[in-house]
Amino acid sequence: MSTLAKTMSKFRLAVIQLQVTAVKADNLSRARRLVNQAAAQGSQMVLLPECFNSPYGTSFFSSYGERIPGESTQVLSEAAKENKVYVVGGSIPEEDGGKLYNSCTVFGPDGEMILKHRKIHLFDIDVPGKIRFQESETLSPGSSLSMFETPFCKVGVGICYDMRFAELAQIYSRKGCQLLVYPGAFNMTTGPAHWELLQRGRALDNQVYVATASPARDETASYVAWGHSTVVNPWGEVISKAGAEEDVIYADIDLQYLADIRQQIPITAQRRHDLYTVTAAQEESS
Repeated sequence: MSTLAKTMSKFRLAVIQLQVTAVKADNLSRARRLVNQAAAQGSQMVLLPECFNSPYGTSFFSSYGERIPGESTQVLSEAAKENKVYVVGGSIPEEDGGKLYNSCTVFGPDGEMILKHRKIHLFDIDVPGKIRFQESETLSPGSSLSMFETPFCKVGVGICYDMRFAELAQIYSRKGCQLLVYPGAFNMTTGPAHWELLQRGRALDNQVYVATASPARDETASYVAWGHSTVVNPWGEVISKAGAEEDVIYADIDLQYLADIRQQIPITAQRRHDLYTVTAAQEESS
């Protein structure tokens, strides 16, 4: 393998677990500072958490909602361009045509927006005695798959509750994604039970890397995030993990290791397409 090929087969991913407050300007300036910090540590891609510019909750989405492009995405664009990195901008409440969406934007090293993913599966759950949350009270769902190309690998994007749907990860993998990113804000009920388990399951089933970015935990918030942003490798091992506090974690995404795993346990070639299949109903957005 040439030196260039070896270089391109591995890249550094940073995951920012941001302490989100009620002051949007503070959230944006802190996010920008931490992107700068991550880039200074050699990261080539930086992932931010769900609702990084806003407290998470149906009562906040309308007042913090923005058009895209707008104030928050301008900060992401500038941070990507200044540091010459890919920025996966977690998510923000997006206002468009009188509707609100939970949207993730991705910016290339030139500062141009290369993707917008609107959360496909809205977080509507009711666990008696523990938590009830209904995103659909204020948000509308997205209607397309979202992937983007980098010089390193193809990346599939989901937001939080999207991670529970194995079919989405399967389609992303089948379409060539080797890294799946999920900005997410699991809570103190679902977090300890399912957060790491889902990530390891998606990684192992599809032999891909999976990265999640949560807001840092704020015990005084109306919705308390679990935290524990994580990166999992294609063997299903956790290779980097934050605690509950604000932090930046790093992982080297090794695509040669991924290829080795797929060769050793060749489930892609062994699938019985004569008996079952998972297909996309429509093409992805970009």
